[in-house]
Amino acid sequence: MESNLSIAEVARRTGLTAHTLRYYERIGLIAAVSRAPGGQRRYAAADMEWLAFLLRLRETGMPIQGMQAFAGLRSQGDASIGERRAMLESHLAEVRSKVEALQQSMQALAHKIEHYRGIEARRPSSSGHAPASTKRKKHAPAAATPTPTDDDQPGDRRALRARPRETAADRR
Repeated sequence: MESNLSIAEVARRTGLTAHTLRYYERIGLIAAVSRAPGGQRRYAAADMEWLAFLLRLRETGMPIQGMQAFAGLRSQGDASIGERRAMLESHLAEVRSKVEALQQSMQALAHKIEHYRGIEARRPSSSGHAPASTKRKKHAPAAATPTPTDDDQPGDRRALRARPRETAADRR
C-alpha cells in the first residue's frame, strides 16, 4: 500500500468524498492527518486501514456517535481494549439481529414469489390474459388492518405483522 496519498486519491479508493474525509478528521474519527509542505493532507497506510474499518462500521449501521466513541477509546491505546471489544460485541449482536430479520423477510418474499409463479403456471397463456371467470370485480379500497389472504399460512400470525396488507392488485 502506498503511503502519503493525497485526499483525492483516498477519496477515489474509499468512495468517500474529500468533504467527508475532512469532516471525519474534524469530528475526531480520523486523527490529524500529516501534511505536505504545501499544507495538503497526506494519508499513510495506517490511515487507510483505519478508514477501511470505519467504513465497515458505517456499512453495518453504526451511527457516527458510536464510531466517535470507538475512535475515542482507540486513541487511549491498549488501556481501552476491553471497552472496545465490548462495544464491538454489542454492535455485532445488533448486526446479527438485523441480518436475521432480513433473512426472514427474504424467505417471506421468496414464498410469495413462488406462490405467484404457481398461479401463473396454472393460467392459460395463449391470450396472455386471465380467463373471464377469474377477472375480479372492483372493490372498495383495502382496509388498513391486515387480514389473512388466501395464500397466507394458516395460523401464521407473524406473517400478518411482517408485511403490509395484500391488495387485490397484488393477488392478480
